[in-house]
Amino acid sequence: MRVLKFGGTSVGRPERMHEVAQLINDGIDKVVVMSAVSGTTNNLVKISEAYKAGDKTLVEKLLKAMDEKYQIFVGELYSTMHGLGKGKQLMEEKLAYLASFEVDGFGDKEEKIILAQGELISTHLFSYYAEEIGMDLKLLHALDFMKTRGGEPDLTFIKSATSKTLETTGKAKIYLTQGYICRNEQGEIDNLQRGGSDYTATLLGAALNADEIQIWTDIDGMHNNDPRVVDNTFPVHHISFDEAAELAYFGAKILHPTCVLPAKKEGVPIRLLNTMQPEAEGTLISNELTHTVNRVKAVAAKDGITAIRIQSSRMLNAYGFLKKVFEVFEKYKTSVDMITTSEVAVSLTIDDAQNLDAIIADLEKFATVDVDKEMTIVCVAGEFHHDGSGIAVKVLEPLRNIPLRMISSGGSESNISVLINSIYKKEALSLLNQGLFADEILSRKQNETWV
Repeated sequence: MRVLKFGGTSVGRPERMHEVAQLINDGIDKVVVMSAVSGTTNNLVKISEAYKAGDKTLVEKLLKAMDEKYQIFVGELYSTMHGLGKGKQLMEEKLAYLASFEVDGFGDKEEKIILAQGELISTHLFSYYAEEIGMDLKLLHALDFMKTRGGEPDLTFIKSATSKTLETTGKAKIYLTQGYICRNEQGEIDNLQRGGSDYTATLLGAALNADEIQIWTDIDGMHNNDPRVVDNTFPVHHISFDEAAELAYFGAKILHPTCVLPAKKEGVPIRLLNTMQPEAEGTLISNELTHTVNRVKAVAAKDGITAIRIQSSRMLNAYGFLKKVFEVFEKYKTSVDMITTSEVAVSLTIDDAQNLDAIIADLEKFATVDVDKEMTIVCVAGEFHHDGSGIAVKVLEPLRNIPLRMISSGGSESNISVLINSIYKKEALSLLNQGLFADEILSRKQNETWV
């Protein structure tokens, strides 16, 4: 059994849905997790905001635009009158439902119900197409088995409920379900937020003890650097769960760091693949060691960082200083990304600055505080064993002419990070690409030329 997830761009046009159908119809047992058609969730957010603002006229305008888009989509998706009729009927029912909410009393519960419709639409439309072309596919409703407790996925329930759902649904080569949506412990419609459909896929992969989880997107795996910023990047063929989590947390957008955890815990490998280039090898994420000690695997960057330097007013032997510092951040539920310390001072970074003024006010009761905004964390990930040598020099040498606000190493065997002003981001990533991956880039260019 495999679990495959397809994102919004992978099913964003009718021909893409046709391609996905061909790709999954290969005789291998699988569960397919599908996102909403690209752009739909954004439209549903706007509809919810219009309801909250009490603007029913805007709701009607947005629903009309959505109707026009899906009429074209449905018309191009099906080749039979039967499929076309079912698709049109679905959209009529969904649009009528989206128009049925009242502006009075519209709140978060109603918004989550509206946001869930995107995945329900895409999976139903796809299941009708699968029926039209004779695929052995059955539709499962994620709201029957995806559940959170205290805001976190209830994996025990998910395992039990998924097993029961498959048993009662009956045998099929392919099971299709929705990503992102779930129920909370009160039984209300909710969503997984962080990582969305990717999270659904890794939770189901863990629950089913799948052979593999495949995340299909519009890029051929996790790249060694940010292809939006740097030239000559390439997909990394194999990385560990820890490396993937570090890269995802520090800016690699292809996978949310939370999504890695269920698969890592159950030892189910994740493969990142490209729907538009299915023959590409992509990236395998697993617990298997790659035996590349002290080798850099990839670089990622996280923007919007605020750096805070906190110096104790008591100077040396400031007993309890760090405890008081972190109590402030705990008070305002603000997580810390990087941290470096000395005897009398600590520098740290946050990416959520909404409570910054209050945090500074509390810190200044016992310390002097300096703040730098518009900073970027550059994360270099790899297998950096503590008994290895030379890796810090290798990482920092390309950055010798860039001012470094902080350097963090040793907290993890998978990550060395530096903090820089965001104006140096592109230069830093380019220099690291040239300095750390020159041989790989040259080799790939030579192979391309030879081919």
